[in-house]
Amino acid sequence: MKPASALGFLLAAGVAGLTFGSAAHAQQTVKIGSVLSVTGPASFLGEPEDKTLRMYVEKINAAGGINGKKVELIIYDDGGDANKARTFATRLIEDDKVVAMAGGSTTGTTMAMIPVFEEAQVPFISFGGAVEIIEPVRKYVFKTPHTDKMACEKIFENLKQRKLTNIAMISGTDGFGASMKAQCTKVAPNYDIKIITEESYGPRDSDMTGQLTKIKNTPGVQAIVNPGFGQGPAIVTRNYAQLGMTATPLYQSHGVASKSFIELAGASAEGIRLPAAALLVGDKLPDSDPQKKVVVDYKKTYEDTAKSPVSTFGGHAYDGLMILVEAMKRANSTDPKKVRDEIEKTKGFVGTGGIVNMTPTDHLGLDLSAFRMLEIKGGDWTLIKPGA
Repeated sequence: MKPASALGFLLAAGVAGLTFGSAAHAQQTVKIGSVLSVTGPASFLGEPEDKTLRMYVEKINAAGGINGKKVELIIYDDGGDANKARTFATRLIEDDKVVAMAGGSTTGTTMAMIPVFEEAQVPFISFGGAVEIIEPVRKYVFKTPHTDKMACEKIFENLKQRKLTNIAMISGTDGFGASMKAQCTKVAPNYDIKIITEESYGPRDSDMTGQLTKIKNTPGVQAIVNPGFGQGPAIVTRNYAQLGMTATPLYQSHGVASKSFIELAGASAEGIRLPAAALLVGDKLPDSDPQKKVVVDYKKTYEDTAKSPVSTFGGHAYDGLMILVEAMKRANSTDPKKVRDEIEKTKGFVGTGGIVNMTPTDHLGLDLSAFRMLEIKGGDWTLIKPGA
């Protein structure tokens, strides 16, 4: 980041504080907070989210702000630590006096922060993946990414189409991996899927050959599903190829929906399938697709500014910020309760993750049609045709 740029400045000690406008004009600004995992093991999530929020807040302010007020964006880096996330959430409420929060890179950090925003009655739009963030519904908590439950359903839908019903699961023990494993187990019977063996790995494990060998030696396994995010799924993919298991289809989750996964897994990623947002295949969508313009425009803006490949994770930040901004405009207010009410009324919002229609009982607002099934071919994402 360039010091003293229009985007603000970095504070020391791993805390990124970004201020638009001056203290003298504080009353004319809208304070929006964010706590992201910009560094640490989840930086592949937090870094594109951080860049996205910064570049789009700059655009919003250049266009006149929100209802004539400039946005003052305050970002803290939790390094993937849930305890730090909660501390920063408290700081945003008690010291910074934010009127809304868009952040939370992981399920773990999000769950640690939820009580802070619920108690303060300040709307919180999370970028975390697990369904437990919004089920049960909490009045002030929303999220933008597709849920782990939806990922299981989309994968099982594709498995059923391929007449593959007996599967093995190898899951990360992190918050997202454990939650998705539980959701897959819960919904598998709805698709006549049988989980005949299960293995797991820790976030610091560097080799999953032992677990995969057990799966390889289990009779009847027709496919493998890997709930997880970070470097774990890339290691699973490489070990899977090294063991000569490629005749058994391997499915990953939307937790690996960035080019960095393909780079980490290398040639071993060929043929891997996963559910993901339309953002990864924007240029391959038909012109009639309502998401095409949004995802193509975001991809160009991000890649031209950040000088790095787009990921769905930055897209979650874009969706969250824009949903929040539109809610503030409709409310014609920065009162947290009025903004919360308008977020919940979001209808027909076309984002990078899908078309969002929220209700009092659905604080995500996406259905399975928001997920696209992708396959990695030639080191790139390809769109799987329905029924394939």
